[in-house]
Amino acid sequence: MNRVEICCNMCGRKIREEAGILREDCVTIKKQWGFFSSKDGEIHTIHLCEECYDRWVKTLQVPPKIEEAVELLS
Repeated sequence: MNRVEICCNMCGRKIREEAGILREDCVTIKKQWGFFSSKDGEIHTIHLCEECYDRWVKTLQVPPKIEEAVELLS
């Protein structure tokens, strides 16, 4: 099994993992760029730790929509 280390693209910190299981949450954005982009055919993936996500969200002109989860899995 190949282990892939996940690091925050903003601060560079390694996302904590034990025995191949992430032990902290992070945001992953994966975008396949299309025909009307100068990046046509490229796939970009970024990861943000929770602290960097919080800092990034504060810079947005329109904040993200936040909803409460109805059911949380254990």
